Amino acid sequence: MLHPNICKLSDYVSLVIEVGIADTDIDCSIRSISKDSKKEKDFITLLTREVSNLNLSDIKTKEDLESLVQQLAYMFKNA
Repeated sequence: MLHPNICKLSDYVSLVIEVGIADTDIDCSIRSISKDSKKEKDFITLLTREVSNLNLSDIKTKEDLESLVQQLAYMFKNA
């Protein structure tokens, strides 16, 4: 839906898109660590060490970036 009355100072017009979401149950789980616990400290220490070892100087393609994101996801999952 275009809103020409919201264009303000530019030539552009705001575009509003509505996305319908089906009424379904989404299965999700939440993991948490107690604040200031030994587990939290260990988690942060491990992630800090792992992330600091990532090579960020060689990201040249979309595939390189996707690989890096996958590595980060793996680190979080295993921590």
